[in-house]
Parts: sequence; C-alpha cells; structure tokens
Amino acid sequence: MHALIVLSHPEPQSFNAAMARQAAAALTQAGHTVDLADLHAEGFDPVSDRRNFTTTADPTYLKLQAEEMQATGAGGFAPDLERQIARLEAADLLILQFPLWWFGLPAMLKGWVDRSFAMGRIYGDGRMYEAGRFRGRRALLSLTTGGAPAGYTPEGLHGDLDGVLRPIRRGILEFVGFDVLASEVVWQPARLTEAERMAALDGWAARLARIGTETPEGAGRY
Repeated sequence: MHALIVLSHPEPQSFNAAMARQAAAALTQAGHTVDLADLHAEGFDPVSDRRNFTTTADPTYLKLQAEEMQATGAGGFAPDLERQIARLEAADLLILQFPLWWFGLPAMLKGWVDRSFAMGRIYGDGRMYEAGRFRGRRALLSLTTGGAPAGYTPEGLHGDLDGVLRPIRRGILEFVGFDVLASEVVWQPARLTEAERMAALDGWAARLARIGTETPEGAGRY
C-alpha cells in the first residue's frame, strides 16, 4: 500500500509527532511506501480563499465549490494545493494524526480537509459514501486526548467518544468513500510514564505491521 500520514501538531517533540514517525517507520518496515505530511513543518496554509485557484469561475462572488469545479476542469488549483490533493489521491491508506482539541480536529488539519477535499476532484456528481471515489481504500484516525477514558463514555463527563468522532469519520472520511478502521487512541499521554508512552508506541507499530489485514469496525468502536 501507499500510506499518507497527515500530522497536525505544532511541536516536533510532541507525542503526536512521535506517533507519526513511528507509523512511518512501521509501515516502511512492513514494505509499504509512506508520505508523511507534517503540516506545521511544511508551513501549510489552512485558509480557503481565492488563493486556492489560478482560474476563476465568478470574479464577483466567491463560492468555493463552484471554483473547485472550475479548477478541476481547467487544471486551476494553486501549486501548493495541487500538491496536497495529489497526495490524497495517491493514498491507499490515510492516517490523520492529531490531538483532540475542543472535540474536533485542530484548525490546521481541518483547513487541510477544507482545502484538499475539493469538489470535482475528491467528491461530487454522486460520488459519496458507498459510491465515493475512495471506496476500497482505508483510513483511520490516530489521536491523543487530554481526558481519561472514563470521561469519554456515554455516561462520562464529555460523552461517548464515538459521538465526538462521528463528524470526522462519517462526515469526512466515509463521505468520500473511505473504509474507516478503528481509531487509535492514546489517552492522556502527558500523564503517562516514559515506559507507558513507549509501550503505546510499540503497540501502534505492532498494529500497523498487520494493518493490511484489518477490516472496518462497526459503530461503537471510535
């Protein structure tokens, strides 16, 4: 497989960065090819506006979907965005690596989705869910939390983690056709011992060594 790992964390020594590096090493060791997109290190601009395009559908009113359709037909995506879309198109396995901030994706990663999941190229004309462009390819969320597992249950303080992640799993990944695997969750890495953090990284690597045999999980598994 060809894997795309998209890392969103501003600190290169963070546990999220360590997870991304571990994933890249484990997948490479297993014989896969890997593209690691470190959004902060690359200086990715998460803001969607007319800078996304070198073509124009309507100069008087900016409707991003209309401009994306125009750019799809005319080869009119700005070079930096074209690179990100091409990376996504090449992925057999997509891993989004991030800390769970305010019950969602960090702004940098959400902006990557907003810009890269372009209408015409990635979805549109009925290409969604079971008919999505990425049907038969796989994706998963790899994330860390600031709260303990007990807080992310149906009775917990924050509510069920399945519900928290559903807009990302269903509304982004499954929407474009990905078969979504169970999320990799490391709870409160800042509160773990060094040995516990190393064990979590080792477990992540072991899972990725056999990721080609995994199948999507049903509801209730993050």
